Amino acid sequence: MSDGRLSVFKTYKLYVGGKFPRSESGRVYEVTDSKGKWLGHAPQSSRKDARDAVVAARKAFGGWSGATAYNRGQVLYRVAEMLEGRREQFVREVAEAEGLSKSKAAAVVDAAVDRWVWYAGWTDKIGQITGAVNPVAGPFLNLSTSEPTGVVTVLAPQASSFLGLVSVVAPVIATGNTAVVIASADAPLPALSLGEVLATSDLPGGVVNILSGRTAEIAAPLASHQDVNGIDLTGADADLAKELEIAAADNLKRVLRPQAVDGASGADWSADPGTHRLTAFLETKTVWHPTGALGVSGSSY
Repeated sequence: MSDGRLSVFKTYKLYVGGKFPRSESGRVYEVTDSKGKWLGHAPQSSRKDARDAVVAARKAFGGWSGATAYNRGQVLYRVAEMLEGRREQFVREVAEAEGLSKSKAAAVVDAAVDRWVWYAGWTDKIGQITGAVNPVAGPFLNLSTSEPTGVVTVLAPQASSFLGLVSVVAPVIATGNTAVVIASADAPLPALSLGEVLATSDLPGGVVNILSGRTAEIAAPLASHQDVNGIDLTGADADLAKELEIAAADNLKRVLRPQAVDGASGADWSADPGTHRLTAFLETKTVWHPTGALGVSGSSY
């Protein structure tokens, strides 16, 4: 017997600048599971939404890149804590999005939380493997240190709606960049729910901005945007990746091309990610310092 209650359906929104706007175009599109069952309506982002996301990411970049690496690690770990607290919600959404059993979806969510913790631990360590004191023939000290590239557009994997998403977003912000993320076109709901977690964590608004809709439509203006400094093409097919890479060359964006394993529908995102995504959007700054003599012996350092 019915209890007379009306179903309360969730309204999914974009996550831009720490807020939850609808697409300025007013468009939405239907999201279904692998069997065609309706799951919800996701906003269909426009070029204007993409530009707004870049403005928010640029505004947040100074504060986020200027924070200490240790502080960024604390913030990322707080996100992992909150993901763990909403584990059941993400298990359900991942199971529906990817057509997985509850047990397999739970394993994916657990791996995603662990991946977030893993990248949180790297925030104050990546500098140890990217920086160096360089040998110089002369009375100088030459130091190389890494700095974030800036605003990075991230095309999230199409098939891995949550673990793949975390695997491409976390390393970008762990190293001090800010991100404009284009969620999986067919399975955007876990990404949009991630925005709700980020909004209630300690992550400053604008550090991560999440858009949903047609990947090619949103990515095109971002690839040619003069205030975007890098682009991760993981979620693009070969033809789209080529078009975006050409557009990105206009202002010499850093481009992370799709890896063979990334683009495959059966990509193993649970494998050891290594550090290549952490270093993909880092710049190297080299500073020269004169050195002085030590004592009457004339030895120097």
